[in-house]
Amino acid sequence: MGTPTRIARTAALALLVLAVPVTAAGASESAGFPGLQKRLTGQSKKLVVFTTEFKANATQYNKLAAATQYDYAELWATQATALKRLLAKMKRDWLAHNSDYERMEGIVAGTPSLVQYDVDIDAGTSFKEDPKGAVSFSLKAPNGKTFKQPGALYNITEAALWGEDPALTARNFKPDLDGDGKAGEFGEVLPDAAFLAAAATEFDRQSHKLLASATAYKPNTADALNALVVMVPTMGEYFGDWKASRFVVGAKAKTTSFNVASRLNDIHDILGSLQIVYTDVRPKIASVDADQAAQTRKELDGLAAFIERIYQREKAGHRFTPQDADLLGKQAQDRAVKVSGQVSQAAAKLGIKVEG
Repeated sequence: MGTPTRIARTAALALLVLAVPVTAAGASESAGFPGLQKRLTGQSKKLVVFTTEFKANATQYNKLAAATQYDYAELWATQATALKRLLAKMKRDWLAHNSDYERMEGIVAGTPSLVQYDVDIDAGTSFKEDPKGAVSFSLKAPNGKTFKQPGALYNITEAALWGEDPALTARNFKPDLDGDGKAGEFGEVLPDAAFLAAAATEFDRQSHKLLASATAYKPNTADALNALVVMVPTMGEYFGDWKASRFVVGAKAKTTSFNVASRLNDIHDILGSLQIVYTDVRPKIASVDADQAAQTRKELDGLAAFIERIYQREKAGHRFTPQDADLLGKQAQDRAVKVSGQVSQAAAKLGIKVEG
């Protein structure tokens, strides 16, 4: 599900969806972007492996639930052992593969011909939250229920698996999944099986489509510059997501996403993909201003190192406060805006219009 900051981002992404595609002349440049192409196709293949397995497990979970006519008390009474194993597997896989998309998001979300995948897989809101920024799909569950543009796929599957959105879980039933005698702790829910099966099926469909599009995509200078200008200056938004999550405010969190995998890890992965993009496009920038190309490289790497230091502190057990998140977010955003501005200047010198 989305957050207020995410709504602002999806509005910007909507403009990219409508952007004029790069002309065929740009396709001949693709040989000059080996890192970008490798990252995009490689991560797309990993995402497909994950969603294929995830769909199979969600389908099996729904099969068990359907056999009880979605009576979750009966389901738990008769299939508790199987449910514990199946739900634990889906959660482990989700966490292990959370980065599969994030490591290419900087490319996908910043490229006009690919950006709709970012809306549907990772950044889009629900129709209820923001019709203009909503995902393109609706879900029809195996039990006949329909869910109109419910939100981005990573977010809605997280919300169902960990119970962040009660509407996507079994009502009035709290299992003790970890067997500690305390039912209903964070993450101890039975997801709405029909919804999860429908979401997993759509997730798998989208990942296969993205792989096909990624394989056919021909990188070019305009798209590379556009990705940098659009995606680098999103640090403030991401830190806002982090500030609102359980990683900062603990059990007080009201968000329905970013509570089981730190948003800092996402930022780390996104910047990693953008560093690859810059490596590929740097020769073009250097052709019009070698000093600026070197300075932008330094600034972008400095931003990535800044994020890495914060993330490593969190991993080591440091609990940041909301005030810390605000301050660090501003520092990151200031660095990001500087990088984006330099890339925009380089694009102007190259005679290339970017969307940022």
